[in-house]
Amino acid sequence: MKKTGVKMGAAAKQRAKRFSASHASASKFVKRGLRSYFEYRDLGIARATRGRVVTHVIRARPGKAPRGEWHWHDCDVQFVYVLKGWVRFEYDGIGEVLMKSGTCFYQPPRIRHRELAHSKDVQMIEVVSPAKFKTYSVEPAV
Repeated sequence: MKKTGVKMGAAAKQRAKRFSASHASASKFVKRGLRSYFEYRDLGIARATRGRVVTHVIRARPGKAPRGEWHWHDCDVQFVYVLKGWVRFEYDGIGEVLMKSGTCFYQPPRIRHRELAHSKDVQMIEVVSPAKFKTYSVEPAV
């Protein structure tokens, strides 16, 4: 890191300790995560925000298809940006929605939903707060 010659106060030093950069060349996708048909690449934001936010890149696992289970997440904020490919969800009270490359979508807290399908090349960035949240399997409201 390049030194600037500027003296930092205690607060600036604390902020600097939480700085985070995640480079694709030094990061790995892991098969464990919320859904078995996806792989996740952690972007280091949970640690940097002390658990307030988690951010990861999600991509399809080859040969794995979604099971379409209804569920909801006990979180305050959840949004997704589709980088590549497409994904189709169904939301309770809304119906089916197709998200394509370039789509950003916000899922209100506790909305019941399920994934129906995705392209083999789908890649998304997901941001959730708090970083640790519970997911509950449910049947859709009638």
